[in-house]
Amino acid sequence: MALIKSVRGYTPRIGNNCFMAETATIIGNVELGDDCSIWFNAVIRGDVHYIRIGNRVNVQDNASVHATYQKSPTTIGNNVSIAHNAVVHGCTIFDNVLIGMGAVVMDDAVIESNAIVAAGAVVTQGSRVETGCVYAGAPAKKVKELGKDLLEGEVLRIANNYSLYASWYRNGS
Repeated sequence: MALIKSVRGYTPRIGNNCFMAETATIIGNVELGDDCSIWFNAVIRGDVHYIRIGNRVNVQDNASVHATYQKSPTTIGNNVSIAHNAVVHGCTIFDNVLIGMGAVVMDDAVIESNAIVAAGAVVTQGSRVETGCVYAGAPAKKVKELGKDLLEGEVLRIANNYSLYASWYRNGS
């Protein structure tokens, strides 16, 4: 079972039908929606500010979600995939977003709906990723529009796949 730890009087609240890998860690002032999956060695650390996560969000292996003390909470919408080794810190992520492998999203950044932050991208403090766009690089810049093929073929496909993968672990098959 995942490490679910209370701190400073806050205990994480977990929605229905969530999968949490045995080595996942969820701490403090964290609320997870329904049908989320938190994977191996992922850390969601709500010790210094709140973290709110919507429905059908997957936080993949070794990813970190944190915030900044008394300044920048983290809010994540629905159908969001936070890929392996990503860092999401004190920011706002709207619905239907893919944060790529090894990407970093810094304090007070906003990722609008239906967007991709490419693998390895660095979204700097206070930046905004526009809806319907792909951002890449360090610092992250808009590289193209997000067509229906990428929205359905990547963003939504990955969110759907991680719901499937989580069912394998919940059902033991």
